[in-house]
Formats: sequence, C-alpha cells, structure tokens
Amino acid sequence: MADEQSRYAAAGVDIDAAQRALRNVRDAFTATHGPEVIGGIGGFGAMFEASFAGMSRPVLVSSVDGVGTKTKVAAMAGDYSGIGHDIVNHCVNDILCQGAKPLFFLDYFGCSQLESSVFQEVVSGAAEACYKVGCALIGGETAEMPGVYHDGESDVVGCIVGVVDYDDRLPRETAKVGDRVIGIASDGLHTNGFSLARRAIFEVGGLSVRDIVPGTPDTFGEALLRPHRCYYNALKGVLQSPELYVLAHITGGGLYDNLPRVLPTGIRAVIEKSAWTPPPIFTEIQRLGKVPEAEMFRAFNMGIGMLAVVEKDSADAFVRHLVEAGEHAAVVGDLHVGSQDVLIV
Repeated sequence: MADEQSRYAAAGVDIDAAQRALRNVRDAFTATHGPEVIGGIGGFGAMFEASFAGMSRPVLVSSVDGVGTKTKVAAMAGDYSGIGHDIVNHCVNDILCQGAKPLFFLDYFGCSQLESSVFQEVVSGAAEACYKVGCALIGGETAEMPGVYHDGESDVVGCIVGVVDYDDRLPRETAKVGDRVIGIASDGLHTNGFSLARRAIFEVGGLSVRDIVPGTPDTFGEALLRPHRCYYNALKGVLQSPELYVLAHITGGGLYDNLPRVLPTGIRAVIEKSAWTPPPIFTEIQRLGKVPEAEMFRAFNMGIGMLAVVEKDSADAFVRHLVEAGEHAAVVGDLHVGSQDVLIV
C-alpha cells in the first residue's frame, strides 16, 4: 500500500498530505457545530437535524457559488486569508435575499497540488465566517487534480442551505411605485469582476499587487482582496418587517442585472449615481482599462453590495437601523412604472 501511495504522490496527488491538512482544520470545523450536527465530520455524508421550532411551514433555501479568479490575485499577493470568508459570505448573502437563516455550509477546494498552508488558510477563514452567522461548516471536498488545474492555481466553491418560514419569505410582491431603494455599501469588488480587474490593472496598467491605489493607503492587492462583506447580522432583525419588500445581492451583473430579478412586473428602479461615491479601486479599474461606465456598472458592484426596497415612509428608519448595525447605507433611488429593469441616472 505504501508503494501504491508513493506512486500516486509521484503522479501529483499526495493522500497523506491531504489527510494531515484536514486534521489541522478539524477544530475550526467543529467550533461551528451545534447540537443539530449529527455524527461530526468524516462521514460519507453530513447530517443535520431538521427541526425548526416556531416555524409553521419551513422552507429550505439553497445556493452554490465560487470566488472565481479572485484566487489568482490571492496567489499573486501570497494572501489567502480572506478567501474562505469570501465564499461563505457570498452564499449567506444570496439566501438572505429570500429571507433565510443559514443552517449549514459545505466547501470545495480544488487545486493542482495541495499546499497545506493555503488550504488551511482558506478553510479556517470559512469556518470563522460560518461561526459569525451561526452556520455549521458541516463538510466539504478537497480535490487534487494535476492536469485539470495549472500549478499554483486553486478553486474555491461553496454550497449553503438555510431556512425561512413560508409566510416570511422574500421578495414580497407588495413593492410599489414610490417605494425607496436603499444601498448598503460593499467593501470593494467582493467576488465578482476579477477577470476584468486583473486585465485592467496588471496587464493593461502594468501595475503589481504592491503598488498603491491612488488616494488611499492600500495596495492594489489589499484593495482587491478585501473580503466579501456579509449583511446577515445587520439585516436579520428586520427580515420579517412588512415594510421590507426586496433584497438584492449585487454580484455578477451589477445593479443592472441583479435588482430586476426580484422586482415585480411593471416596476422600474431608478438609481441616482450621486447618492454614493464608489471606492477608489473602481475608479482605477475604469481609468486603467478604459472601461465604459455602463460596463463598470454591469461587471462590478460599484460600491453597493446589497440593495433593499422598503416602504417609502420607513426608509429613514431602515437606514438608521443599518447604520447602527455598523453598515454604511443611504437611499439611492426609488421605484417607478416601467419595464422590469434598472435605470441609473
């Protein structure tokens, strides 16, 4: 058996190294487990007790996503500390748009050849992000695939399952003309637009991750790798408020493509650009890459990570709640009669 394993390692897959790496993150996994997790980790499948006290009609909400080519920037900077947070927070925000509480999360880490330090940094970050929102990191998959991934490359994907009571689910069809759109600030690119950003900054602009973003103390590496912000803890207390109609996570497709997914038919959102100032990293991407403004708003979140549509008379109170919860938020637009789309003015 030892000889067979050594031949497998010579082919690029070291099973023993993978097992050691998994043992090193076991404590981080189990720290996220409550009594609902049955059997711990290491089984062929993960078990979670589906008991939802206080819910009359519990509905499971699931999502799967990846961090895309942000891992390439992490490799350039030698910093994977935020990548685990990225994938968890992205998935938590996605199911938040249905009003769901996160229950459990599974991760996938793919690479050409396992680097234990990188794997541990990513998975420990994912565990920390799960812990912050009361979500169990219940299992995952580590895949070494030389020939599929290039040397030094990694791929990080996650799957989340949450729950919401049927009558509390979002979006609500009660959104109407005159209601306000609230923008909640992002912490940068989050997990979308990195192929365009890398081309603009590093290929066209000829810069490195160590160069400084003009007007800031941050390097391009620091600005690009700032983790995807999670909005669950700030919003969980208002998810059942009847004045909250819609949440839209601003990911790939930007404001143009994500808000219409949850707008009622015959309703247009008019967003005012003057209501906020995008972080300098977006200005530099646009300048260096000579990217048209319309494409910037489709490829990137442009400084807004989540949009909320609320009853017009409740908008100021919602903004105050978000600010008190530690977010930067402002009314950025309102709803009008029109096709189911977004107009940025």
